[in-house]
Amino acid sequence: MPAVTTYPLRADLSRSEAVPGALPVSQNSPQKPPYGLYAEKLSGTAFTAPRHENQQSWLYRILPSCAHPPFNSITDGPYKSDKPSDRARLEYIPNQLRWDPFDHNDQSDFVSGMHLVAGAGNPTLKQGIGIYIYAAGKSMDDYSAFYSADGDLLIVPQEGALDIRTELGWLLVRPMEICVIPRGIKYQVHLPSGSARGYALELYQGHFTLPELGPIGSNCLANARDFQAPVASFSEDYGATASEGPNAYTITVKFNNSLFQTKQPHTPFDVVAWHGNYYPYKYDLGRFNTIGSISYDHPDPSIFTVLSALSDHPGTAIADFVIFPPRWLVAENTFRPPWYHRNTMSEFMGLIAGDYDAKKGGQGGFMPGGASLHNVMSGHGPDASSYEGARNAELKPALVGKGSCAFMFESCLMVGVTEWGRNTCRKVQEGYSDESWGGVKVHWKRPDPFAS
Repeated sequence: MPAVTTYPLRADLSRSEAVPGALPVSQNSPQKPPYGLYAEKLSGTAFTAPRHENQQSWLYRILPSCAHPPFNSITDGPYKSDKPSDRARLEYIPNQLRWDPFDHNDQSDFVSGMHLVAGAGNPTLKQGIGIYIYAAGKSMDDYSAFYSADGDLLIVPQEGALDIRTELGWLLVRPMEICVIPRGIKYQVHLPSGSARGYALELYQGHFTLPELGPIGSNCLANARDFQAPVASFSEDYGATASEGPNAYTITVKFNNSLFQTKQPHTPFDVVAWHGNYYPYKYDLGRFNTIGSISYDHPDPSIFTVLSALSDHPGTAIADFVIFPPRWLVAENTFRPPWYHRNTMSEFMGLIAGDYDAKKGGQGGFMPGGASLHNVMSGHGPDASSYEGARNAELKPALVGKGSCAFMFESCLMVGVTEWGRNTCRKVQEGYSDESWGGVKVHWKRPDPFAS
């Protein structure tokens, strides 16, 4: 697999060419691009978006993307078990939910192993999100590709590496790394280490950016230098003469939460060179520079934000990706785990590895490969035993979360749960709320008004 190259995240223009001289000099669309290639512009924002928000890339490929027969709707295949087109079946409830680890599926590839667990909004209006679990036991077929017209996909592996071939090049993404595949980019997922499981969030509106740092300054949290983009890598499989047969490529598109397919006689992975700021990228979560209190009180979890997709309202996110990595706690006279709270944001949590410090692990607890959802204004916080332990702990410097990493998809939207997520998967812990907080003790002691 070709190496990845480090580039700034959505900052300066990035460029890569698999053949020297394949990128035109000083212009994007010459009359005859080098080596007989086609110039194709890939736009992730409107042409007239403000310069600092504008995202686009120029691809130089053997054949243009439009060279394919018409797409046809398919009723079987990927996503069939959760019927994402039937959004009316989303169930919006205030109850706290938690799931046991989701099952592996040796019969599915990355796309067919995707299940929509929860979501909100409407991709036709470019508003909202979709939250997925994936479980795959085999690589996608070499003669297949998938893309979503609905939104950008943030992938969080929990078990097993993903070797992702995109139009712009390869990305090897392992647990404790993440990647983002922007809307419209075709890809194919291989499993170099065997079966794979993880989480994904599809963003229907806007794009992920680095959060503003404010008084923190110019560094910390996720730094732009640590994001990696693929180098150009292409195939010359363009000689087939028919759309049917053993060498035809099946292209599947997710369009308004429905699936369409076509077959074309040439590979979609024929981009010889590209430049721009609209591209897939990956990030190593181990490079996150965590900050926290060194005096007292637990700060808001927003200090753990890796990526953010902002709404039109300043400071409010359609989706934040937040992690809780290993970190030192030193605050004095402070309840150190997250406090009990109710939030105007919805919080979907997953656990990549280890134990989360505010929830018990083990059977029936919060486990790697499982998840939880605390919807808008649904109260939550440490379970009873975690609270008592933290309330009575000796407050000395402590390394929390060694070997662990939990994450959160946070959204300002009220999130609904699919039929698959609520019932079909059979992973919902029905006693989650009672087991977590039914045993919370009363520590209240009325003060004696006559005490001196």
